[in-house]
Amino acid sequence: GLVPGLLNLGNTCFMNSLLQGLSSCPSFLSWLEEFTAQPRSEQGQPSEHRSLSLTLLHLLRALSCREVTDDDVLDASCLLEVLRIYRWQISTFEEQDAHELFHVLTSSLEDERDHQPRVTHLFDVHSLEQPEITQKQITCRTRGSLPPMSSHWKSQHPFHGRLTSNMVCKHCEHQSPVRYDTFDSLSLSIPAAMWGRPMTLDHCLHHFISSESVKDVVCDNCTKIQAEGTLNGQSIENQRTTFVKQLKLGKLPQCLCIHLQRLSWSNQGTPLKRHEHVQFNEFLIMDIYKYHIPVHKPSRNDPNQKSSEETKPGTKDGVAVKPADAEQTHGTKSLLVNGACSTSLLMSSGTFPLTAFPECSSPVYLYRLMAVVVHHGDMHSGHFVTYRRSPPSSKNPLSVSNQWLWISDDTVRKASLQEVLSSSAYLLFYERVHSRVQHQSLELRPEE
Repeated sequence: GLVPGLLNLGNTCFMNSLLQGLSSCPSFLSWLEEFTAQPRSEQGQPSEHRSLSLTLLHLLRALSCREVTDDDVLDASCLLEVLRIYRWQISTFEEQDAHELFHVLTSSLEDERDHQPRVTHLFDVHSLEQPEITQKQITCRTRGSLPPMSSHWKSQHPFHGRLTSNMVCKHCEHQSPVRYDTFDSLSLSIPAAMWGRPMTLDHCLHHFISSESVKDVVCDNCTKIQAEGTLNGQSIENQRTTFVKQLKLGKLPQCLCIHLQRLSWSNQGTPLKRHEHVQFNEFLIMDIYKYHIPVHKPSRNDPNQKSSEETKPGTKDGVAVKPADAEQTHGTKSLLVNGACSTSLLMSSGTFPLTAFPECSSPVYLYRLMAVVVHHGDMHSGHFVTYRRSPPSSKNPLSVSNQWLWISDDTVRKASLQEVLSSSAYLLFYERVHSRVQHQSLELRPEE
């Protein structure tokens, strides 16, 4: 039930901990296998343009016991050599950061993907608007066969997601066009703790999407209204008002990496590390943080439109800040709050609390914890370790193991779920549980 460790090449615990975390994400391994199997351009590619995905796949397969190896300790120096070919200057003699290396890997994989041939067409727009649509669901008013969807968008790695930025004028309540931005990980700051209340992952997520006021912004709608009220077509100045801005998650990835920012600054400008514990659960519900296209409803009294913690001022007629499925998950959220480590969860030995999800309000965006990267020490020196799931048994490779491991470079031992949830997390790796039908198979059985 154990996995190989990794040799410390001199301050390379940041790389070892990240590799152990990535190897516990089966969707990422599956994507690497499909990505490396794709045909290359006819002109051929230089070997350095395809070596990262192959090197990473080989390492992660060995760490997840998908490749037979006789070594109890593996050497990952080949990955550093490939990254240096990609012109990343990573020294093994200085303290490095696991989260920065994560972005180095994802950005380098995107560069490698961009070297592959890609042909885009209008069907790419449809796949962007509805990223989970299947080829069979697309219809076309033509007697000819449907052109195949470009593989460019399919080749996005499973950590790829999109953020939405919503801007609403507080004066006229006009909503600006929604802006999209991509992300590979959610970097969450830790808000100031309230006395006597534990800090939870929900607090960090709510703080991340909380609305903020942006002053002195030109509002085209207010300017238009002002112009319509003037006589003789007199020119007027642009009307500047205050806007309410809020972030949401426009597209949630299959693999969700959450980075808890533990760097803070003293009044003297010196860096400090925040050591407080942020409570997180084995299962994570993300429905209330998902952006949905606003639907204009008839103006009638609707009991479901009551304000809640997630409702922000500056919206009207269902436009904007409150997600469309907030009512759907309201009952669920009262039963299972992200980060609230209840006794039933801690004592369940990994058993998913099915009773917390009635069929009428089961979450759509449900995630299962796969690995946790922890940093011990301060801002100047420290050590990275990883908690991760043991690979599934060969008899049932599609199952999810209930056995947790604690890994520090070349040292590997078994750990309990309580120990994992009690750790001061720095990076959290979650994998999405897709179908509601899968709830019946979510009960994790310990490895025999």
